[in-house]
Amino acid sequence: MLTNGLERGFTPEILKKTRDPRISRDDDGYYIFTASENIKVYINLYYKFLEKSEKRALMEYKIAKEKVESTSEEHEETLAYYRARKIILEQLLKNIYKYYADSTNSSSLMTPWCFGTIVLEKIEIYRDKISKGQVHDSNIPEYPFYVLQYIDETYKKSLLDLFDFPEKAFSMRWQYTELLKRYSKVLSDVTNSLQNVLQMIKSYGH
Repeated sequence: MLTNGLERGFTPEILKKTRDPRISRDDDGYYIFTASENIKVYINLYYKFLEKSEKRALMEYKIAKEKVESTSEEHEETLAYYRARKIILEQLLKNIYKYYADSTNSSSLMTPWCFGTIVLEKIEIYRDKISKGQVHDSNIPEYPFYVLQYIDETYKKSLLDLFDFPEKAFSMRWQYTELLKRYSKVLSDVTNSLQNVLQMIKSYGH
């Protein structure tokens, strides 16, 4: 369970009932061979990683929030740094909650490194939206140049430190994301094919 009371998506009860061929069990518990790397990941350990990451992120978020509230507008760059840090941590927490609570898609179960690369990419996407004026965020001042600059300069190091990852953890990022996209497309194609078959069966029935 996360600090906010959110329950893990794939509970032991759900895992017992699942028919996903990628999920299996041995003496150490339920595990999955990940879609991206085909690596054995124990599901309990993955959830513990997310729980630990949430606690650390919340501690850092509290500090950043207090700094934003106590820093004068005159200290523009200092304020921009802590606003950027708040954005990074908010995006991280948002994805922790999303993947922790997912109970329908087994691709939400992955290695910590893979999760890290996904958060990395989500922050980059959000950063681009900010630069284009496509999001309304209380952390963004009228002129967001310094905030964007500090996101660019710190987001990778911030994630590496928070997850306690080595630098090489993000070296496989494009392989991860590309494979995940392909896996999602395959699932979508299968679903569409099944829907077409069901539609044909229904039409024959009439």
